[in-house]
Amino acid sequence: MLLANANLISCNFSTFPSSLPPKTQNSKTSLQTQNLKPRISHSKTASKVSTFFGPHNGKASIFTFHKGQLQICHSTLNSQKPEDPVLNEGESLKSENGGDERNWTTSILLFLLWGALMFYVFNLSPNQTPSRDMYFLKKLLNLKGDDGFRMNEVLVSVWYIMGLWPLVYSMLLLPTGRSSKSSIPVWPFLILSCFGGAYALLPYFVLWKPPPPTVDESELGRWPLNFLESKLTAGITLAAGLGIVIYAGLASGADWKEYYQYFNESKFIHVMSLDFTLLSAFAPFWVYNDMTSRKWFDKGSWLLLLSLVPLLGPALYLVLRPSLSTEPSSLSPAEPE
Repeated sequence: MLLANANLISCNFSTFPSSLPPKTQNSKTSLQTQNLKPRISHSKTASKVSTFFGPHNGKASIFTFHKGQLQICHSTLNSQKPEDPVLNEGESLKSENGGDERNWTTSILLFLLWGALMFYVFNLSPNQTPSRDMYFLKKLLNLKGDDGFRMNEVLVSVWYIMGLWPLVYSMLLLPTGRSSKSSIPVWPFLILSCFGGAYALLPYFVLWKPPPPTVDESELGRWPLNFLESKLTAGITLAAGLGIVIYAGLASGADWKEYYQYFNESKFIHVMSLDFTLLSAFAPFWVYNDMTSRKWFDKGSWLLLLSLVPLLGPALYLVLRPSLSTEPSSLSPAEPE
């Protein structure tokens, strides 16, 4: 029991248990209930004060003894509300550190993938027909006149599709694929991708640090964003891709078998086919990144499944996605993945 003629103050209960005995004349006890943050009150009169801190099940209890007064304050960390600024700050720091750890892990894995690909391309890929590869390259670049040789239709289709991929990635990475936490620009990698494809883009994927920077309305009206954000550009890209895919689909079975033979013998065709596969594999992620940056995931999430279709899926998304100029936040980052 507590001493008689003592004031008992509880700082953390909105109601006091009903099992306490009623107030009597022999025991003059005033119960004051406060729903405030834990604090230690000091008596104005000179008295001996003893303070005890006792942790119990994640709760820090403060007992303060004054002369004729006992104050009990409980600070319950587990019951702290999410609105508390200190708790939110700690959680944000934890989330930020965890995000950095995940980003570094992803970057390391992408770097290892890029290194393995470079080693394979230069050392392990088939290279049985180097002279024929040079001949095919000249024919595809129209550097060689009509000599009566008929080019493989599947090879021609893949070649032209590879010419559309840099445009598709430019529309996905500018501006939502830029890095606000890094000074490394994306445009040099996009230019190099016209010649190196995914092999040139992977180093930027390693260095990429979201979220993207904000975009001004004036920037949307200037080159290259006015071209890359244009629905006309997206529509032409989709139409061209659809025509090329139909052309490849109409190729005979002999052309497909011949292309498979080229794949096993030619370094040029082997490396280009791997490049096509890599660009098709990474495209759904950048579609998702662009979609969340535009805050369109709720309405356009069904397009993520379609983006798995090589070239045509991402191109269809580019046609249907909302324009940045219609977004009230003008590219406000959705996360950060």
